[in-house]
Amino acid sequence: MKLMIVDDHEGMRSMIRQLIVAPGDSVVECASGDEALRALGEFKPDCVTMDVSMPGLCAFQTTRNIRTAHPSARVIFVSSHDQPDYRRAAHEAGAVGYVVKEKLSELYLFVATKRLLTSLKV
Repeated sequence: MKLMIVDDHEGMRSMIRQLIVAPGDSVVECASGDEALRALGEFKPDCVTMDVSMPGLCAFQTTRNIRTAHPSARVIFVSSHDQPDYRRAAHEAGAVGYVVKEKLSELYLFVATKRLLTSLKV
């Protein structure tokens, strides 16, 4: 599976990587939405984890741009902000999930589901 981890904190990217990456996966880490969009030109991810609060292009616009350029990519927001407005904006931008960093283990379920669905394609 091709995974893109977008978060401005290196420690959080590392934690997410340890949680979701399996042997054989390809991974790209990006520190901003702008960097993610540049990487998207060559790396077409199956799954993207997206932090909400980052410098540069906002996470919601980054998600819209990713979904437009690569519609099969599944974006999962990973945030310390657990407010309905953020969840709604993430959904409207095209995200398939929203995980609060305090419950980061839930991210594994989203990625495992995407991994299963990808493996079932004929």
